[in-house]
Amino acid sequence: MTKLLAVQAHPLSREESRSMQAFHTFLEAYQETHPEDTIEILPLYTSDIPEIDQDLLSGWNFLKGGHSFEDLEPVQQEKIRRFDEYTDQFLAADKVLIANALWNLNVPPRLLIWIDAISVAGKTFRYTAEGPKGLSTGKKVMHLQSNGGYYNGKDAASQYVKKIMDFLGVDSVQQFFIEGLDYDPEHAEEILRSALEEVKTLAKEF
Repeated sequence: MTKLLAVQAHPLSREESRSMQAFHTFLEAYQETHPEDTIEILPLYTSDIPEIDQDLLSGWNFLKGGHSFEDLEPVQQEKIRRFDEYTDQFLAADKVLIANALWNLNVPPRLLIWIDAISVAGKTFRYTAEGPKGLSTGKKVMHLQSNGGYYNGKDAASQYVKKIMDFLGVDSVQQFFIEGLDYDPEHAEEILRSALEEVKTLAKEF
């Protein structure tokens, strides 16, 4: 059975966020055309994904030194356990949907924290004499992003998502942008309506 992990990288609802309109429109169309697939939604802004901080770094170094997990401080154990859960969740998915808005020419901070949790040497990529090699093969990623202006994939956020997925070895990375809604407010509804129809088509073919 194919498993789709849907990463919701926005704190607002579909009524408040254009990227979330695209997110839910995609999922509805996908579920309609892939009824046998399993969909797991990951709402980043209500999920307790640990940031890479002193607890995690010192805990990992402690384990690298040959110590056991049980010898870690309780807070370190809990953070490492949760961090690993998100890594394993990504590895278990056959397909991944990521939806976000462009914030200050960058990805939302919670999306960056999640990307840190799935970029793990020895699990999703490994270092070799020829350079890093992605281990996350056999996956497809669809990245939906809403932009107030027009960037055509040249913004730092979408390029970062594409590069990190390529780095991890993902077989196929597709990106779709809803653009110009703030630059052309008079036609914003028309632009959004047209984009959502394209999102439905992308979902059916994903």
